[in-house]
Amino acid sequence: MSVAAKQILDSILSAEKIRVTGIVQGVGFRPNVWRLANQLKLNGDVINDSQGVVIKVWGNTEDIDRFINKLKTDVPPLARIDQIKRSVLPLDDYTPTEFAIKPSQHNTVQTNVTPDAAVCPECMTDTLDPFGRRYRYALTNCTHCGPRFSIVNAIPYDRINTSMKAFELCEDCAEEYQTPSDRRFHAQPNACYFCGPKLTLARVDGNPVCMESLTQLDDVDGACTVLQNGGILAVKGIGGFHLACDATNAVAVQRLRDAKLRYGKPFALMARDTNVIKRYALITSEEEKLLLSAEAPIVILQKSTQAPPGIKRQFGTIEGERANDLIAIVDNVAPGQNSLGFMLPYTPMHHLMLKRMNRPIIFTSGNQSDEPQVISNDDVTSRLGDIVEYVLWHDRDIVNRVDDSVIRIIKNEPRLLRRARGYTPAPLPLPAGFEQAPELLAMGAELKNTFCLIKDGNAILSQHIGDLENAITYEDYQHNLALYAQLYQHTPEQIVIDCHPEYLSSKLGRQRAEDKQVACLEVQHHHAHIAACLAENNVPLAALTVLGVALDGLGYGDDGTFWGGEFLHCDYLGAERLATFKPVAMLGGAMAMREPWRNTYAQLMAEMGWAELKMNFDQLELLEYFENKPLTTYNAMLAKGNNAPVASSCGRLFDAVAAAIGICRDGVAYEGQAAIELEAIVDQDTLHNEDERLAYPFTIPRLTVPGFEDKLPYIEPLAMWRAILGDLILKTPAPVMSARFHKGLAKIIVTMIQKLSTCDEQRIIHTVALSGGVFQNKTLFEQVVTRLEQEHFKVLTHKQVPTNDGGIALGQAVIGAARSLKNRRN
Repeated sequence: MSVAAKQILDSILSAEKIRVTGIVQGVGFRPNVWRLANQLKLNGDVINDSQGVVIKVWGNTEDIDRFINKLKTDVPPLARIDQIKRSVLPLDDYTPTEFAIKPSQHNTVQTNVTPDAAVCPECMTDTLDPFGRRYRYALTNCTHCGPRFSIVNAIPYDRINTSMKAFELCEDCAEEYQTPSDRRFHAQPNACYFCGPKLTLARVDGNPVCMESLTQLDDVDGACTVLQNGGILAVKGIGGFHLACDATNAVAVQRLRDAKLRYGKPFALMARDTNVIKRYALITSEEEKLLLSAEAPIVILQKSTQAPPGIKRQFGTIEGERANDLIAIVDNVAPGQNSLGFMLPYTPMHHLMLKRMNRPIIFTSGNQSDEPQVISNDDVTSRLGDIVEYVLWHDRDIVNRVDDSVIRIIKNEPRLLRRARGYTPAPLPLPAGFEQAPELLAMGAELKNTFCLIKDGNAILSQHIGDLENAITYEDYQHNLALYAQLYQHTPEQIVIDCHPEYLSSKLGRQRAEDKQVACLEVQHHHAHIAACLAENNVPLAALTVLGVALDGLGYGDDGTFWGGEFLHCDYLGAERLATFKPVAMLGGAMAMREPWRNTYAQLMAEMGWAELKMNFDQLELLEYFENKPLTTYNAMLAKGNNAPVASSCGRLFDAVAAAIGICRDGVAYEGQAAIELEAIVDQDTLHNEDERLAYPFTIPRLTVPGFEDKLPYIEPLAMWRAILGDLILKTPAPVMSARFHKGLAKIIVTMIQKLSTCDEQRIIHTVALSGGVFQNKTLFEQVVTRLEQEHFKVLTHKQVPTNDGGIALGQAVIGAARSLKNRRN
């Protein structure tokens, strides 16, 4: 060949190496690459390695460019491309004659584990096809759906590294697995009746199941009959066992509450389809989209006002009940709530089980209250045997416990309240400036714990772990820390903890840092809240400071006291406390979090004292309630500060107001119950249409704080308390009072923000970040954000990461990374 001819050929033919990172393993990415390459008549190969996917391609330069564009736009449903890097390969004697998919390689881990995904429409079609070989196979899946993170124990995501290793593929499944054009090509959990996990309905007491009395079909259908007959059933799902019963059966619901030791807290619900849900709740198009998504979270929905009153019933169906009869969900499913948490079936098993079920079922995590979900078949009898009669289970092991995610539309945006199945452990790309951040581990908070790894410019936030004060949950926390370290080959240079000295996560972090001889950084709780909000909103490391508003129950402050209503001037590197809520004693310490009346009494004593209270409001039932308490003892505790630490807590203020109105006065059954029920009764007409001047008033005086030269502005609730007590005398309806409180509180928060962001009548801070568990309150959140936007502030809020303590670990991680990067530069 002449030199000129070779130059012409080289100008047409080129070769490239293309590296793709992101969520690109276990999601059908390689078959998609194979398909696109063959469409464009390109040759080469594609391979999984521990950094993602590597493509080598030979062909016309223009075709390769078109191939790259198609890679970006024609993406498999569960895939996410974070980066594509192209490099030129030399044109040597080797030129492939086809495009091939090669076996995985192993090297340093830089790829991501894929979250579990709800069953796709194509797999449900297969499952319901009476002429197909997977007819009614309850564990049907493909590369577009099914278990991922819950079954993996190592990277790369290949069958040998999952709990499917125990099941050898039959000839038909193996052919699907090996055919690039097949939807099940390299679907690691791929299986069928002949070669896959087996599903069985069993009695927990070990006695045989009389299937003839339950079904003429199969075990999954028999499980439906158990539910229809008023039974309580354990169901093995993707990330753990669930407990199920008929949500319209008052006896079954109460038995479940008593056995699970779950008093008062709402249960999650599952329904066959959205048509069933629409009988009981209002669904917007966005909420329906979330319910039907691959993530399939629990979606918090407004109760329908059309639902009939509760119907008392015993076991069994009501005589003459028809498919479309509307039987009410019993009040005990979500007491004190104006909302219901619904999810749709997200596995073929769920769909088949509910095919004949025309009513919603309770579908709550398989555990006793506050414990982690059961994941092992071996634990069902010991941990769930006193709760359930039957169990529907299979023999595919769950490697990683993953609870259901919870999401709610607030101010027209979906916002995660619990980030778990369907979302974790998908990485969160860090903002600009964090590209060279070192590997570190953030240990998270005590309640609603998650932890976070920093690796390769990403934050890897764990699934919801729970409250670490529970011993089994704490063991699960340590198990997951070890698991993530193994999965991601993660060796932290630094460990970041909350500055609370008694958090179990902080104690473990200190011990690990000492054992591994790495640095340990303490981060203030509310600074971490705001930093998490900044990171989620992709605020660059070098960005200007913001005004952060962190409202929650409690967090350990820089001054050694408890904070919980903070206004911070901050960035990733530091935070300055500019203002706060009024510090008030927590009467009885931790007891104040369980008995809201204690907060009411402490607030009133801090504001006006008993003499003024008695003189002006003696006729109130509230005072009679207090007089039945040992006030001499409590007054001495307040006077001396014995077991009565002060806290600037917005959460405790909500408790105090709720108890004053008569909500959860004596005690709460779960964290935040009083505030949640206070919001649930808000009168919408009062909230949106009543004269603004009738909202409960607050003021902003200044507080002397040790260590501060200037007095600290704080939110003073004295005028609010006088207005509440006045409304109690007038017997103002509680929903009106709740609306006035929420509106008044939102107004004073915005007024404080305006005050702090202005100097000499010029605005000096333009961006506000909102975080903390109090902002799960839809009413307060929407009131605050709307008013801030009307004042032309840029408002940063949470969507992908919980605003509660489930997001703390992300904030800890980015603060630790920012300080490490600064130390490197210095």
